[in-house]
Amino acid sequence: MTGTQLTVTIDGGGTDDARAVVRALQGAFGAPDALPSDDRATVHMATFTSEGDAGGGPGEAGGLSGPVSVTVQGTPLAVRRARDTLAGAFTTRDAGAASGDQEREWQLRLEP
Repeated sequence: MTGTQLTVTIDGGGTDDARAVVRALQGAFGAPDALPSDDRATVHMATFTSEGDAGGGPGEAGGLSGPVSVTVQGTPLAVRRARDTLAGAFTTRDAGAASGDQEREWQLRLEP
């Protein structure tokens, strides 16, 4: 996955839930730009920029305190890999997808 960028938006839950989602993706994408840290935020974001393969499956995610909505946006390969990784770490439900010329967006509902 050379030069891949993935943007993740997490809505619902708290900072710990957002961190759990980001940590789950670290196994597939490496470290994000930063872990969510603002306890007052209602929407959290993280960006992964991978210059190589981080190794595969879900990282150490931890549990969720309640349902969260996640939107992943990036190349079709990165979005598919993120979706598969999150499905391996959490109970997921597809909530919609959109395709652009060179990008894809997928919305998921993650359940604890």
